[in-house]
Amino acid sequence: MSERVAVRKTYKLFIGGKFPRSESGRSYLVQSGNGDAVNVSLASRKDARDAVVAARAAVKGWAGATAYNRGQILYRVAEMLEGRREQFVALGVPGDEVDAAVDRWVWYAGWSDKLPQVYGGANPVAGPYFNLSAPEPTGVVAVVAPESPALLGLVSVIAPAIVTGNTVVVATSPTQPLAAVTLAEVLATSDLPGGVVNLLTGRITETVPALAAHMDVNAIDLTGVADAELATELEVKAAQNLKRVLRPAPADHDWSADPGITRMTTLLETKTVWHPKGV
Repeated sequence: MSERVAVRKTYKLFIGGKFPRSESGRSYLVQSGNGDAVNVSLASRKDARDAVVAARAAVKGWAGATAYNRGQILYRVAEMLEGRREQFVALGVPGDEVDAAVDRWVWYAGWSDKLPQVYGGANPVAGPYFNLSAPEPTGVVAVVAPESPALLGLVSVIAPAIVTGNTVVVATSPTQPLAAVTLAEVLATSDLPGGVVNLLTGRITETVPALAAHMDVNAIDLTGVADAELATELEVKAAQNLKRVLRPAPADHDWSADPGITRMTTLLETKTVWHPKGV
């Protein structure tokens, strides 16, 4: 019997719940956990635009879901990630980091139906009215994932954005993309609707300026941008349609620390409703 030829995996993009190759046909080599060189799709500006279209199409259904339902789905993602722990370890992600990423999904899942109570509420007014403030999602959020830790950092920027009803287009770490595309496989096999999370691998200098200038992107999270000059350029582009901007994280940011609720509240709008009191 002849020795079989192994089927080499090409890691693809994750757009609209599917795994397309880059429209440009390009890819680049990355070292896997066992030292082998693997192909990863190199996203283009056209891929970034396609991802925004997919994210926008998913906004209505995801934002319209109940907070409880979104929390259930995030918890399901944690379950699926837990079941594939060894696969991430084989990619070179430390076991402790995988465990922390699972815990982070669960933590944010628990906030889904509690944040409106913490961040919203009844306002005291002079008059026979009820005045209520309620948080609502901003919409489509572009995210630059931190370079490291590859998995925990990625989860820490995706989960707070989507638990509140936003959809995201994420530019993943260009040097450590395997954790991201493997997480995409977890998301695809969970209950997360297609288009809520879209992942682009490749050079952030190519895809992120297109996202920052995109008129259908409502906010941009620059957490993973280490180049101060690039961060300034992206902020200027984002100002064209008054995007909300979350500025880069400091180089010594501790991703294992309690994340707090700032990442969630930064990506929320507040809707205030007046209603007359009954007589």
